[in-house]
Amino acid sequence: MPTKSQVQYTIRGVPREVDRELRRRAHERKVSLNQLLVEELTHATGAQPKKKYRSIMSLVGTWKEDPEFDRILEEQRKIDEDLWQ
Repeated sequence: MPTKSQVQYTIRGVPREVDRELRRRAHERKVSLNQLLVEELTHATGAQPKKKYRSIMSLVGTWKEDPEFDRILEEQRKIDEDLWQ
């Protein structure tokens, strides 16, 4: 079911040759005809739909140690006794 930011189209009168070519391309790319049409329309218009991220799993395991960053954080955690009274 489409979200509020999506629209559905019904297209009539598509020539058979165009239908065959679109279906061939969809088969070649291993995507549905609908997905192919959305991609082609997006490319043709230059519009970029907003991406919705549902998971942060792609970030898991991507942390890289950075000693300089750790040093800066440790420096910020120091309490200035003169200011803390």
